[in-house]
Amino acid sequence: MKCDKQTMRLYAVTDRAWVGRQTLYEQVESALKGGVTCVQLREKQLDADAFLAEARAIRDLCRRYGVPFIINDNLDVAVACGADGVHVGQDDLPVEEVRRRVGDAMMVGVSAHNVEEALRSQAGGADYLGAGAVFGTSTKHNVTPLSFDTLRDICGAVDIPVVAIGGIGAKNIPLLRGSGVDGVAVVSAIFSAPDITAACRELRALSDRMTGAAE
Repeated sequence: MKCDKQTMRLYAVTDRAWVGRQTLYEQVESALKGGVTCVQLREKQLDADAFLAEARAIRDLCRRYGVPFIINDNLDVAVACGADGVHVGQDDLPVEEVRRRVGDAMMVGVSAHNVEEALRSQAGGADYLGAGAVFGTSTKHNVTPLSFDTLRDICGAVDIPVVAIGGIGAKNIPLLRGSGVDGVAVVSAIFSAPDITAACRELRALSDRMTGAAE
């Protein structure tokens, strides 16, 4: 599946901290109904077998909606479940090694915090970048927020799509206008919402306006 700017418009990143009233599968389907354009499955606690089983189920769900399915950090699970892509951080497996192992069959996303990392990731074979954290976030600790100027510089330095991540919600998406990002990656503002579908519709509309896609 091709990675383009539209793929980045509303990029949902799962977090099972809010599983309860709905299963994670049900939460993801609610997000898909609301218009998310990409789903990343992030699991830090599940054992390998449970992670793989969940990945296969959510992969099939995303395919029904025609939305790319990405695995966070775990290349083995991404390959085994036939995901559309894998996302790695700067401290994970080098992007060059990821690209060597998956060839052109899978999208590769890389987290970037400055222009140097962005350029190095693009040269190594990244299809898109996740830039952040653009705002304060409770999802990751010890992360220094990225300045607007640095975010804009990252977007201007590379030719691949860039999605902003970190503390993003309905109130601050408009603040990213003019940065050059192609969309927003959202965690808690989606999965902690009482009505995930409604929240995604609002976030998608805001992202479309912020990027100029709705103009």
